[in-house]
Amino acid sequence: MASEKILVVDDDRNLLELLKIRLESAHYEAVTALREEEAVEAVKAQTFDLAIVDLQLIQRDGIALMEDLHLISPDLPVLILTAHGSIESAVEAMKRGAYGYVTKPFEFSDLLLHIERALENRRLASEITRLQGLLEHKYDFLNIVAKSGKMQRVLEAVSRIAKTDSTVYIHGESGTGKELIAKAIHLASERKNKPFVALNCAAVPEPLLESELFGHERGAFTGAVRSRKGLFTQAHEGTLFLDEIGDMPPSTQAKLLRVLQERQFYPVGSEKSVEVDVRVVVATNKDLEEQVKQGVFREDLFYRIHVIPIYLPSLRERKEDIPSLVEHFISKFGQQMQKGVTGLTPEAMQKLMLHDWPGNVRELENVIEYAVAMTHHDLISEDLILQTKGVVSQEPLKPLKDAKDAFEKSYLIYLLEICKGNISRAAKLAGKYRADFYDLLRKHNLNVSDFKKSDS
Repeated sequence: MASEKILVVDDDRNLLELLKIRLESAHYEAVTALREEEAVEAVKAQTFDLAIVDLQLIQRDGIALMEDLHLISPDLPVLILTAHGSIESAVEAMKRGAYGYVTKPFEFSDLLLHIERALENRRLASEITRLQGLLEHKYDFLNIVAKSGKMQRVLEAVSRIAKTDSTVYIHGESGTGKELIAKAIHLASERKNKPFVALNCAAVPEPLLESELFGHERGAFTGAVRSRKGLFTQAHEGTLFLDEIGDMPPSTQAKLLRVLQERQFYPVGSEKSVEVDVRVVVATNKDLEEQVKQGVFREDLFYRIHVIPIYLPSLRERKEDIPSLVEHFISKFGQQMQKGVTGLTPEAMQKLMLHDWPGNVRELENVIEYAVAMTHHDLISEDLILQTKGVVSQEPLKPLKDAKDAFEKSYLIYLLEICKGNISRAAKLAGKYRADFYDLLRKHNLNVSDFKKSDS
């Protein structure tokens, strides 16, 4: 049942009363205001989840009131009520910060749909902020940089699925941060105060893997001088993260499948079953569907773990995150090494933007750590970046058109970053008219607002 609080501002007393009745019947808490000053005082005194403001008020227009409300509560979504002849003004309101507008006369069901969408958007934004705050303060996961649209969608997925107990399947290349995302899911879940236990399946020899997962009794095998709890037991009521699950041997795959189905298992050498309550998150950099076709990975286990898939993009697919990642790593290693490094020269940043990053974020972190350690200056110069590597891709050779498009996108990202989203300056540096420059941004699906930095 909804319990969000909504402020309604209109100079029509009858409409206010009607909306209050309708909203309360939809299980919202409604507060009404006939005058602008009443609305401002209400927002100062209470916390609202949404405001519905008429465009034409007694003393001034609803846009001016909306801006006053945003000075008090910057994240408050505002829906503008407007007449048919004022659509242009409503569009202007959206440009100045309104969430949307509804045209009078309207069906209440249509208004309710707009309200639900606005509140869902607010909840999602709030959850992502909460998630990033948890990561920052509890685990210092500042390197989950989510400026790019692809990483924003990953964090949105994390915020949506965290409260469930469904198995999560994370797929991505080595170095993309799969364990980081697994920990994010755990931290945003109801299990956050319980254990998070991780295992790299590729790092444990096959004879020991079963014992590692399920534990063993004393004397179960040579060297088992005492009983030991397995990782499933250690993760009880928490989260178990199984990395590189594609390297799990077939014999252990069968036992894992049984645990996922029955939520109980037998420790090695024991005749007594153990019941567990564990949320399982798995990760792989392999194509498990192809491994299923080859008979290397069990098909039934694949479908059991492939419940909620999350794809982590490679750094090549999210190059707009590179400047922010670089900034974070410079700050991190500068503090560790007690060096006052403030950034990179433009030539050094360009070299990073043109590299294809086969090692992804982990490779970038290593490159910056080396550069911070070696530099004697405030700015890291080009000669300290990727010293042993060229900027030519280590991937198979691309067709010329694809290579040109990849370079063009990297060039545009680099330009927007150094110009901080200033289109006029970026277009001038590129030797392009503004209209042509905008065409290039649309071609590569780049959003200028992603590159604008506040002065704070």
